[in-house]
Parts: sequence; structure tokens; C-alpha cells
Amino acid sequence: MEEDNKITNPGLENNYEGKQENILRPKKLDEYFGQTKVKENMKVYIEAAKKRGEPLDHVLLYGPPGLGKTTLANIISNEMNSNIKITSGPAIEKAGDLAALLTSLSQFDVLFIDEIHRLNKNVEEILYPALEDYNLDIIIGKGPTAKSIRINLPKFTLIGATTKAGSLTTPLRDRFGIVERLELYSIEDLSIIIKRSASILNIKIDEEATVEIARRSRGTPRIANRLLKRVRDYASVLGNGEITLEIAKVSLNKLDIDDMGLDAVDKKILDILINKYHGKAVGIDALATTLGEEVSTIEDVYEPYLIQIGFISRTTRGRMALPAAYKHLGIKDNK
Repeated sequence: MEEDNKITNPGLENNYEGKQENILRPKKLDEYFGQTKVKENMKVYIEAAKKRGEPLDHVLLYGPPGLGKTTLANIISNEMNSNIKITSGPAIEKAGDLAALLTSLSQFDVLFIDEIHRLNKNVEEILYPALEDYNLDIIIGKGPTAKSIRINLPKFTLIGATTKAGSLTTPLRDRFGIVERLELYSIEDLSIIIKRSASILNIKIDEEATVEIARRSRGTPRIANRLLKRVRDYASVLGNGEITLEIAKVSLNKLDIDDMGLDAVDKKILDILINKYHGKAVGIDALATTLGEEVSTIEDVYEPYLIQIGFISRTTRGRMALPAAYKHLGIKDNK
């Protein structure tokens, strides 16, 4: 296998930040910190598949964004000594797009589909026989002259990633032999990830600053790496380039990220729930309209962390702020 897998990224811009992000991605399971249960399971599944000389069963990874689903897909490909092709659900608009991807695969290759819950219904139905029998049925022409052609596909592994496992249709979800949920990371695991990233980027950072950045990273490696790079900028301008606890605190405060990792939008959500709606349950559509954000953005980006730290709850009537949110914002809970 070549040192770097061949990666196809339809619709994704290959910018400088993206290149830096790829540099920070671990390449092997032993370099992948956190998600202990998922990592241990995948080690067993990969080793067993290699011993049998078979492709790995199709894998579904789900959980909040930024937890390493794409990274894990690349690691699985590396561990299986195979190539990987990367795309996303919205990018596969027609059956022909999927057929082009599937027919370009080689034996034991990995096809990674991000946001797989957004696959077109017609495309999804063509995917079923490809996953089960490694066959692709294509209809050419229309009406009486239409012909059905069956193409044999090489044995491959599909890795699907989604932030909304509940949005997957049952027939598609049932075709994944391995289903793993990625959880938010602990401060300890994020600290290890930040140290590793700092070493790769040649950033000097002390232990206290590492923990401070980890504490404000919302349990998400992607955010931790982003904050590390922004704090580095402040350290190079306000200091001598080394990230100390003082520099980290000043930088993160200027970025409007508080001690719990809440940013301006998080605090606005809590303010709307507590002050505008007086602590009553608020429907997600009403909350999105008031906030000026998409419902999916609130559900995928902001809610998971706020629920995890016990600041809001989902009820049958809507979203409600919990006592911990009142205390954090210094507001008296009249209830």
C-alpha cells in the first residue's frame, strides 16, 4: 500500500486550513485518543476481518459533529491496508453518481459517505443490493425499451457517518453490520489531543494552558484544534509565541468563549429560554426563528453539549433551561 491513501473529495475545497486539519489527523488506531470502547471494538473487528481475508463489515458511525468520524474512517482504511474514497450524501444527487463511485472501487476498498442520512431516496434503494450482494442494478432507457443491467462489484466496505442516526431509514440502518456511537471527549483525552497537535504544529504550550483549552473545547477535538490555532495567534502577537495559562485565558476570553466552553450563540440560546420565554418550554422551531439559525444547526451543533452539561433539557413541550444554566449566567431561578 502507498504511504498515503488515495482520497477523493467531491465538493470539498482543498484549502490551507483543510490541509492543516489533515496533518493533525491520526493515521492508526494506536494514535487515536479517546472513544476507548469504539477503538477497542474496531481493533477486534478489523483483526478478525483480516484473519478471514474478508472485507470489514459495513460500518455506521454516529454522534455530534467534530468527534472524529471522518478520521476514524481513514484509520479503518489504513488498518485494512486499503484505499478510501470520500464523499457526502448531498453530493450523490443521481443514481449515476453512486454507480460511478461504486464501479471505481477495488477489492476491499472503503467508501466513506458523510451525512449519509441525506442520501436521495432513489439513490439509497440502488445502494441496498450493493451492500448485501455486491451487485449494482442499473436501468438503461425508459418505457418498453428499458433494460436492466446487473454489474458485479468488488467486495468493499461502506462507512456511513451521521449526526442524526434516527433520520436513517430502517432498511439502510439494518444493512450496517457494525454500528458505533461516538461520545463527547473528556478533558483528559482532549488534553492529550491538544499536546499531540501542538507537537505537530511546533507550538510551545504548558500543562495548565493545555487543560484550559481542553476545558473550553465542548468535548470536541475539532474545536480543541481550532482553539489551539487561534490561541497560538494571540501568543505570537501578545507574547513570545509560547502558550501559557495567562495567554490562553486572555485569548479565549477575547474569542468570547467562557469557562464552560459556551460561545455567544450558546449564551444567546440560554438567554432566549430564560428571559424572552420566562423559563417556559420552547418549541425548536420557535427557538430557531428567534435565534435566527436553522433547526438542524441548533440540534446538531449547540444542543448536544448544552444537554450533556445539564444546561437545557428536551421535553415533549419543547426546550427548557435547567437550574445549572441559571446559576452559570448568574440569574435567579424564580421557579
